[in-house]
Amino acid sequence: CTVIFTRLATRDLHKPISILFCNLAVSDLFTSFSGFWISMLFITNPDITIFGSEDMLAPYALYTTSILSTIYNLVSIGIERYLAVAESMRTRFRVARNHSIAVVFVSWLLAFFLGCLPLMGWNCLHAERSVSVLYSPFCVNYLIFIAIPNVVVAFIVPLFTYLRIIIILRKRKLRMQACGQATGTYKSAETQVARTSISIWLLALVSYAPFFAGVIFDATNQRCHADLYPGVYIFRNCTAMLIPLTCLGNPVLYTLRLRALRAKLRALRSLSATRVRACAI
Repeated sequence: CTVIFTRLATRDLHKPISILFCNLAVSDLFTSFSGFWISMLFITNPDITIFGSEDMLAPYALYTTSILSTIYNLVSIGIERYLAVAESMRTRFRVARNHSIAVVFVSWLLAFFLGCLPLMGWNCLHAERSVSVLYSPFCVNYLIFIAIPNVVVAFIVPLFTYLRIIIILRKRKLRMQACGQATGTYKSAETQVARTSISIWLLALVSYAPFFAGVIFDATNQRCHADLYPGVYIFRNCTAMLIPLTCLGNPVLYTLRLRALRAKLRALRSLSATRVRACAI
């Protein structure tokens, strides 16, 4: 909410990339809300989260929709940054606000369609043969259909785009060095992009890889609920707690500027020291 209000209240931040940042914050907000909903259902009646119930379809569908929207936003931000940095032989492609709004609309439309498929009938409430043991009443084939392509997109596309950005910045730095010009700005940008991209990729790996492993285990496992209780369900709950890490980490990774923060802290220290000396005099 802080990210959304700050982006909307600051006029200097009304840029195409800010629309994607706000959309990322909205999807993270929906993920937190649906996760809180599932947690309350687990506290009041833990059995329905194990054996499945119609009451779990709506919160699971909203949770899946929010996660898919977050993945599509992360991919869109990486592509936007790559298009902003990459320069062709003739011109540079600039992402306008209309492009960002269209990306937001398409990402939410696709996320709602894929996430709400269980509400449209693709569930296993009355078919126990292909029911998911960990995420009942979802079907195993639905989880595979959702998890595999989206996890691949979440890992491959950001890795490719940020690596390309680093390569482009390094080429420009070497070109300026050959011309005898200063390269401090490109070196700083390359370091910052490398740190940010590695942090984003590792955060996605820690958040989504355990869920993906749970889906693979669910697809290859044929045992009943009683044989897996309680160890596997503890693992499932841990994976559910890891996913909100993206909600907490995304605002920090995309908005925090450590160098600017250190500069402000030094300025505050020097200002406080000056005031102390002035008061002593």
